[in-house]
Amino acid sequence: MTITGPCSMNPIRASHPWREPFIKLALVLACAGFWRSELNVILFPLLGIAWLSDGGLGRLLQTIKNPLAHAILVLCALLLMGLLWNDSVHDGRMKWLKYFVLLMFIPFYSLLNKERAVWAIGGLLAGYVVVLALGIHQWLNSGEPGVALMRMSYLSFSAMLGVGIVTSVSFACRTRSAMLAAALWVVALALIFVQFHQGGRILLLATLVVVLLLAFVRYRIDMKKFAGIAVTLVLAAAAFAYTSPVFQERLIQIRSDVELLQQGDYRSSLGYRLAMWDVGLHGISERPFTGYGTGAPERYFDNTILTYKGGLYHNLPEFQKTSHFHNDWIEIGLHVGIPGMMALLFLMVNWFRVFKSAGLGILGIGLISYILLSGLTDTFLIFSRTPVLLLMITAIALSWQNRPVH
Repeated sequence: MTITGPCSMNPIRASHPWREPFIKLALVLACAGFWRSELNVILFPLLGIAWLSDGGLGRLLQTIKNPLAHAILVLCALLLMGLLWNDSVHDGRMKWLKYFVLLMFIPFYSLLNKERAVWAIGGLLAGYVVVLALGIHQWLNSGEPGVALMRMSYLSFSAMLGVGIVTSVSFACRTRSAMLAAALWVVALALIFVQFHQGGRILLLATLVVVLLLAFVRYRIDMKKFAGIAVTLVLAAAAFAYTSPVFQERLIQIRSDVELLQQGDYRSSLGYRLAMWDVGLHGISERPFTGYGTGAPERYFDNTILTYKGGLYHNLPEFQKTSHFHNDWIEIGLHVGIPGMMALLFLMVNWFRVFKSAGLGILGIGLISYILLSGLTDTFLIFSRTPVLLLMITAIALSWQNRPVH
């Protein structure tokens, strides 16, 4: 008679009974705790230790064959090379280091299987709900956007809401259960309502566009259903906009920004972005094949505006301290030129490929479209938490779809 069970099926687990609980704990803590950036100094090394204890190094070559992992390594390797032609690497706020947070996908994905994914999902949902509750509490009690306790700006919180909305709608479009689909749409509408009370105009617009895109992809054969969803979304958005003082203030600000631009004054949210993109594209055209070196874009902007177009933008650092170029493509292009922009495109294509190959094409369309649209007006990939959230969702979805239980 053959005796089956966890120990007989996995002798390594039997010889190290502490390992599996430790790995699950590391996954839960990483998924629930990354919202507080300071904790990542502990949580990401803990995740790395769990990966090593699970034989991650032995599977490394297999793991990096994953198209997304491969693309992340290419982008990070190119950024490391870019340090060679930047004479002042330590200038500025070194925001470029946040690109390397993308590497956490490799150990995180390598650790997951269906059994462990349950724990990761629990940790991720718990963390998301806690941060959401804190943000709603702050908005209702003080009227301030963002989440002060987590040191999240209104942009980071709005981006987090957008990811939750897109993920909910993606699964609503994918499920065959009418009740589950309805529940997910209700969750999405509730999150959209909260997002309308944050200040991220472009992130909100990106969310609404992607939701309509997902509905079209899902119901393009049944245009009546798509039209019904589109009308419902437009009416809900109009009602949310009408009841949101924050949204109405941001609309007024757009008119004010346009008036300042007509006067040649770029000291506004819109004007500052247009100036940054103008200078950034000029910089890429000057050094298209190398950029100015990893870490150089901030310094390049501050130096160039003194003479560019007769010093038209010379006073912008007084309006806002130079931090990044408010565009993923221009930012990476100034670091390492067109090769960097191609590496970013390679990352987006491969990110979608892993979703499609796992039978999760609609989720891939939603999340990648959201990244692309959001990255047109902000350096979305170096937001403090959003890329980590996206990578965790990606890894969990892939593992749930493809991996057997250990």
